[in-house]
Amino acid sequence: MTRFDLTPLFRSSVGFDHLSRLIDTALDQATDSMSYPPYNIEKISEDNYRISMAVAGFEENDIEITAQDNTLTVSARTTQDNEKREFLYRGIAGRAFERRFQLADYIRVSDASMLNGMLHIDLVREVPERMKPRNIAITTGKKAQKMIEGKAA
Repeated sequence: MTRFDLTPLFRSSVGFDHLSRLIDTALDQATDSMSYPPYNIEKISEDNYRISMAVAGFEENDIEITAQDNTLTVSARTTQDNEKREFLYRGIAGRAFERRFQLADYIRVSDASMLNGMLHIDLVREVPERMKPRNIAITTGKKAQKMIEGKAA
């Protein structure tokens, strides 16, 4: 089974129609043989995350990180060696790659660094103040009656 019917969820929710596309994309990527480069995703704290990728053989200027429309794309191109080298065994992959990550709303890339062949991309969740929970005061008595009459008139 590779497809899910999320229609019952849409009866009581608004704005989650992109969820089915997200699940389909995740399932399609899971069936692909994309395992290069290896990576980790870790939760540092409640609102901080880190993606770490093993990018041995690449330099900082070979790697491009782009964040657009809730998609983080990490890609790298190989540098051409001008000298002819003869390998007896080549176990270090130096091929070009492109890896995409779907980011949730309000997740932004805060920093990227590279150390000892590891690329670290730090992410932070920044929920706007208007989206945070807030208490709503309940009016009673004459004030509530005036508000109702004022809108009706």
